[in-house]
Amino acid sequence: QVQLHESGGGSVQAGGSLRLSCAASGDTSGLYMGWFRQLPGKEREAVADISSSGISTYAASAKGRFTISRDNAKNILTLQVNVLKPEDTAMYYCAADASSYQLWHGRPKYWGQGTQVTVST
Repeated sequence: QVQLHESGGGSVQAGGSLRLSCAASGDTSGLYMGWFRQLPGKEREAVADISSSGISTYAASAKGRFTISRDNAKNILTLQVNVLKPEDTAMYYCAADASSYQLWHGRPKYWGQGTQVTVST
């Protein structure tokens, strides 16, 4: 069983940066791991995912300011977000699944509880 726990959210001014972390317990070596976010009043959306070998994929809206990475030895997934904008205000979740397709188009098997990011002007 895999458990995921996010941290690193908070309140930040526009233009700032945040580094979100997701600590995993259990064997994630064969899983794709990804970040999602849910904006107020919107459905949850995928931001990026990364394979166990380090191949990453980004949503079009995330290219350029978001960087996903994972440390397999420490079992930690991170999301670096730069030049934050008010529209990045959302609950950010990490997720994992054996299928990248399931991450992007279905419902991942494993979810964290989320960490709130609030960006002010």
